[in-house]
Amino acid sequence: MIKLHNTLSGKLEEFKPIKAGEARMYHCGPTVYDYAHIGNLRSYVFADLLRRTFEFSGYEVTQVVNITDIGHLTSDADTGDDKMVKGLKRENLPLTLEGLKELADKYEKAFKDDLVALNIERPQHFPRATAYLTQEIALIKTLEEKGYAYKLADGLYFDTGRLKSYGRLGGLTPMSESQARVGGAEKKSPRDFVLWKLSADNHLGFHSPWGTGFPGWHIECSAMSRALLHQPFDVHTGGVDHIPVHHNNEIAQSEAAYDTPLANFWLHNEFVTVAAPSTELGVNKMAKSEGNFITLKALQEKGFSPLAYRYFLLMAHYRTPVTFSWEALEAASNAFEKLKRFVGPLSAINEVDEAYKAKFKEKIENDLNTAQALAVLWTLVKDKEVTPENKLATLLDFDKVLGLGLK
Repeated sequence: MIKLHNTLSGKLEEFKPIKAGEARMYHCGPTVYDYAHIGNLRSYVFADLLRRTFEFSGYEVTQVVNITDIGHLTSDADTGDDKMVKGLKRENLPLTLEGLKELADKYEKAFKDDLVALNIERPQHFPRATAYLTQEIALIKTLEEKGYAYKLADGLYFDTGRLKSYGRLGGLTPMSESQARVGGAEKKSPRDFVLWKLSADNHLGFHSPWGTGFPGWHIECSAMSRALLHQPFDVHTGGVDHIPVHHNNEIAQSEAAYDTPLANFWLHNEFVTVAAPSTELGVNKMAKSEGNFITLKALQEKGFSPLAYRYFLLMAHYRTPVTFSWEALEAASNAFEKLKRFVGPLSAINEVDEAYKAKFKEKIENDLNTAQALAVLWTLVKDKEVTPENKLATLLDFDKVLGLGLK
């Protein structure tokens, strides 16, 4: 029995699929204007772990990781440059749709290369936001027809005052400080958010009933998840930073439009932080805006395997913040190399040790507790009562979930 911590209820709940034997999942993907950093990549290691756990327990999984290639503004207040436009300017690419595609192609490939390096199973769907404009515009039209949208000079906005349940994800009702910070002077409420943003120069963008521009970041995810997984679907994941704004906005517009939940389970992984230069400052979230981000390529250039970083992440529960340091990564790498050295000489495979498998399954099905699952793994390695042949069979069975490439 798989139990997951549902952010929507704030409780550990037994996973009950909408359709027996199936698990349909949507994961908020990257905005492809720059390289992903190792903090970003924690979300996809977590999503892969969830998928592997479902498959380990016999579920057929359908998985979607979206690609945001327009519409993600630099500020949650719906102001500032689109991040893709920021990328165009940084790389001196033309401010055209062709330039956007060139930028998106480059960084989508880099992102997918990172997934391969981390042994992340390929999702069935990698939808691009610009490929779902028809569905996004249709969703906005539905919201407008139902009275949930209003116009401002710079675009069309969702009226959160019309939805009494707004902000319930993460217990953010009534308005919290984190939501109040995203206000705009002309909005009816600081929490209202853009559905369609008009282009500043009426040049870079797409045609719509509201003028040339682009869909809001939130509307893109609602449209793509509904198109590929139907509504409701089983699980929606992302980082904890998505809870206050992005995911609450997804829920609001999807439920307002279609009068049904968007997803039954909402799961969120914690940040990867980096030690600040001064101990008085503690730790900081890894982010491009902070200038403290580290890419997977940077780890490799220092001689670390991407799978050593995966092992580093598995040492902590996904809902626990982890502090990255080169010393911590080296310790994880040493443990990972020790495991590989143990497995390396083993060749004959006999039977999976069912007692150890039951212990491992108990830990992993309890909200994906990888730290405790690794403890079971090391106990098995040291257990002299289990034959080498059975150890190998059991370790390879565990690795179907852990994804450390032991085979």
